[in-house]
Amino acid sequence: MDGVKKVTKSGPRALLAVGLIGLFWSGCTRSPDQPAPAPAKNIPPAAQLDDAPILSEEDSALVTAATVPASESEKAWRAVQKAIQPPPYPAEWQTNQPSKEQVAQFEKQNSLLAAQAADKLREFYTKYPSNENVVEARRREYDLLKVAVDLGNSNAVSRIEALDQQRLKDPSLSEDERIGLRVAQIQRILSSADENTITNALGKVETAMHALQAEFPERSDLAAMTASLADIWFRHGNFEKSRALAEEVIKSKAEDDAKESASMLVKQLSHADKPIELKFSALDGREVDLKKLRGKVVLIDFWATWCQPCMRELPNVKAVYQKFHDKGFEIVGLSYDEEKQALQQVVSTESIPWPQGFDESNGGKKFVEDFGVTSLPTMWLVDKNGVLRDLQGVNDLEKKVEKLLAAN
Repeated sequence: MDGVKKVTKSGPRALLAVGLIGLFWSGCTRSPDQPAPAPAKNIPPAAQLDDAPILSEEDSALVTAATVPASESEKAWRAVQKAIQPPPYPAEWQTNQPSKEQVAQFEKQNSLLAAQAADKLREFYTKYPSNENVVEARRREYDLLKVAVDLGNSNAVSRIEALDQQRLKDPSLSEDERIGLRVAQIQRILSSADENTITNALGKVETAMHALQAEFPERSDLAAMTASLADIWFRHGNFEKSRALAEEVIKSKAEDDAKESASMLVKQLSHADKPIELKFSALDGREVDLKKLRGKVVLIDFWATWCQPCMRELPNVKAVYQKFHDKGFEIVGLSYDEEKQALQQVVSTESIPWPQGFDESNGGKKFVEDFGVTSLPTMWLVDKNGVLRDLQGVNDLEKKVEKLLAAN
């Protein structure tokens, strides 16, 4: 799911404050095109040859060092540099798309290799503590352990945690560096959780997050973490916790982006278990009024054609519609598209039969803003009495529709 809310902050402090958002939000984003690289200027003719060899900085250093007599520690450092190079992607992947299983196996192997490379770096700086490359070795050890953890190597977690604790004891550490380390620790709590442990992990995250905010009470930008945590509690169905955290952000000295996100979430939660009123003229001219659909189960689908997760979910939504439409299931689409033509084209190409709400006058924002929707796709399920019963219809949609249809 993609955050519809605007993110306008920039700079290192903002990046630290929203370090958790990548874990809490997933899916499509609409960002400006990346600028094309500037053309090279004043390049000597020899450097323009297509087959000119290109050396990495590390390889260049090795070539240069090879012409100078080396000490034992320098030779050891060269050997370590060679040993910790990551393996390339399999050559066949250039022509054949790898399966999910192949990618998973490759990442698992790399997680082990990254930890082994970190071992070699630790052995180096332990054996040669006065070598000029010790600082670099320690830095790269830490980076490799992060890679190992990110790729699922749980055995590396304790090692990187120990390094973090050691670094946090350094009195010369800046405030941003200290916060960055603490945020990284919180990130690891979440990244190591699965569906069976996520509730416990979120509790630990909340405790660690509040401790961090208490330690740095003047850092209003840290409230973005609270807003993000409110969203993830929401997506896991704990609306009570979600609302409490969102209201905490609203009452705090948080920055505008965090307060806006929290306010939207509270607005969305305010619709739960209440009758929903929705009336509009659809893209194809049909008049839609939820009151006239009483007696039917209705899916309200907030989506956009530019949202890749929305488009990936579309075949499943169409299948559920085809299976249950004759039994009293209806869908109402509410588009966040800005371009009417793009929406019309997708509706036509995909043969989408249900009506689409489109806000041509306000850049597609009306419906998501009216209902407090902060991410796409968002799917609400309304029961036969017109009451909003599920804010997370995107999960297990078929089972939920079937259950609501069976209810009186």
